[in-house]
Amino acid sequence: MNRKDVSKLIGFSSDTLRYYERIGVIPPIKRDKNGYRDYRPVDLDWLFLVKCLKDAGLSMEALIEFAKLNQSGENEPAQKAILQEQLEKLNQKSAEMKRTRNLLEYKIDTFEDHIAKFKSGEMDADHVDELWKMDKFQVHKQK
Repeated sequence: MNRKDVSKLIGFSSDTLRYYERIGVIPPIKRDKNGYRDYRPVDLDWLFLVKCLKDAGLSMEALIEFAKLNQSGENEPAQKAILQEQLEKLNQKSAEMKRTRNLLEYKIDTFEDHIAKFKSGEMDADHVDELWKMDKFQVHKQK
């Protein structure tokens, strides 16, 4: 597969693909008889993994380290540790996003009721929901 097709499929620009190859995030891509890069399924799998890890927030330094470990074929425990660390970060971020989603849904669902309570004086600056105390908005309690 050529670079243009890979760019469309994976979502990296041609410049990004060349850059990632140059800095070692992706292994050197085999060339066809005319010298053009010829991406194989194994390359596409690697690029898809890199794209997902990058989208999930893995730093460029960690991507380079992970790629070098993978390409050397050594230190599989270190490779797995990088993936596990990223999974833990994603799980935490997911819990935080779930809390925020729950809060937004709550605020939308109760919006008119809260406005009415503030207008009637039933709620004021000293008498609010105390959102920080509600279980559904606590990250450590999310599953």
